[in-house]
Amino acid sequence: MGRDHNPVPGQWYASLEDEETFQVLSVDEDAELIELQYEDGDVEEIDYETWQELDLDLTEEPEGWSGSDDDDEDDDEDDDDDDDDDDDDDDEDDDDEDYGGRDDY
Repeated sequence: MGRDHNPVPGQWYASLEDEETFQVLSVDEDAELIELQYEDGDVEEIDYETWQELDLDLTEEPEGWSGSDDDDEDDDEDDDDDDDDDDDDDDEDDDDEDYGGRDDY
């Protein structure tokens, strides 16, 4: 029988049975589901019954934890924005080519 720890969003737990570390992302009391994210980034939903069977210990956020992949997607969007700025500069250069580089039109 597992230790009696309630699932708390944002809290990290160590499974003593399989030595995995995970964080509770969310708890849906109506559906009786708990969403977990493991240290390697994998996300899983388990039910309350499964939770109660786990032998858990509270733990700290793993050293070097980079968070979810959502942060990486934000970085990619920022990179795309930078590319858009470069495209605007290219459009201005194209205008010069249309008029042979002359400004007297």
